[in-house]
Amino acid sequence: MEKTMKVTVWNEFVHENTMEEVKKIYPDGIHQTIARYLTKEGMQVKTATLEQPEHGLTDDVLNDTDVLIWWGHKYHHEVRDEVVEKVYQRVLAGMGLVVLHSGHRSKIFCKLMGTECRLKWRESGDKERLWVVKPGHPIVQGIGNYIELEHEEMYGEFFDIPEPEEVIFISWFTGGEVFRSGCTFTRGKGKIFYFRPGHETFPTYHHPEILKVIKNGVKWVYPTEIGALSFGNVPAIENVSK
Repeated sequence: MEKTMKVTVWNEFVHENTMEEVKKIYPDGIHQTIARYLTKEGMQVKTATLEQPEHGLTDDVLNDTDVLIWWGHKYHHEVRDEVVEKVYQRVLAGMGLVVLHSGHRSKIFCKLMGTECRLKWRESGDKERLWVVKPGHPIVQGIGNYIELEHEEMYGEFFDIPEPEEVIFISWFTGGEVFRSGCTFTRGKGKIFYFRPGHETFPTYHHPEILKVIKNGVKWVYPTEIGALSFGNVPAIENVSK
């Protein structure tokens, strides 16, 4: 019997409570919009937000999470370092991580990448085409040559990240910029998928193909096992005595 994937969707959940234009698009929060879709796809989904104790990422929650989805924007600095460290260790042990949109500047993504993860940006409602540059990859299953979004925030190169193991999408914007919008990484036993689109003032997470990519990303980063890595002094397997 196939195991049910246990997913936690993390969101700051600040813009939806303080900006009417965002609340109209995501009245229950971005996290709930994504969670409802994944639940319908047969996953076991819970949510966590910034204002909860330990930001909703207690030991019990993390230990019961196969894949963590992270959406953050303006309040990265409010995420406690000890929570970041717990998530970091959990990823190294095998938990999958899907980082969305402005989560590129989250403490956890920067810690895993080892860089500042800076980029160029512009809020002007550009049209975006996310071109598939890794056809046949599981993350783009069911996706055509590209995904088109009528309006999105522009992100432009240079994107200060380590060389991705795979680039899945490259975006083009009407302003002329391009961006590596779908990238994969491995850290320890954990797999990471960064997926760019999702500015809070646009209905991006209601787009069926964007949701499908997130679902595919969750399945791709899903761990085969979660357990601490082994380090330190060990006895020889063979006889090495002189």
